[in-house]
Amino acid sequence: MQLLGRLTSINVRKVMWTAAQIGLELEREDWGAGFRSPQEPGYLALNPNGLIPVLIDGDFTLWESNSICRYLAAKAGATGLLPTEPQARARVEQWMDWQAGELNNSWRVAFMALVRGQPHPPEAIAASVAGWNRHMAMLDAQLARTGAHVTGDDFTLADVVLGLSTQRWKNAPIERVALPAVDAWMARLIGRPGFAAYVDNGMP
Repeated sequence: MQLLGRLTSINVRKVMWTAAQIGLELEREDWGAGFRSPQEPGYLALNPNGLIPVLIDGDFTLWESNSICRYLAAKAGATGLLPTEPQARARVEQWMDWQAGELNNSWRVAFMALVRGQPHPPEAIAASVAGWNRHMAMLDAQLARTGAHVTGDDFTLADVVLGLSTQRWKNAPIERVALPAVDAWMARLIGRPGFAAYVDNGMP
């Protein structure tokens, strides 16, 4: 299988970390900022959004990083990462969807302004930082309830995608609220395969 996308992308790294968890080696090719443009016609034929990453598995192509993570886990039969029992799976997917929607939208302005250097009004940046901290506090409350991982005792894809999001929050040049359950959870993730390469690697 081949993955198209630069490693500096958080969405590429979540796929690579998923692959590391299941012992799968992906052939990765650099696309995106600083490399080949995903606006090229050939790439747009694979993903009309013109975004990275794209997974190629034979004649099957797939875009949207969380969907790619689900596909890899399901194909590998990694039921620990993605349970087959409907309620357990729904809980994992609930937190994955929350990460892709609510959490990502909360940090977008602050991150693009403070890390990527895009111009945004100070009040918009402050509101985004506040929203980012508020959403991270929701994750902290969930982790305080489980005492282990995002959806319970087991490490799942919810921990993969939210682990990367949390590392971005921890590295961002913002004032952060204290989240002890999040800190304890991240400490538990350190020994996971691929954590050093794809999460705690100094990339924003």
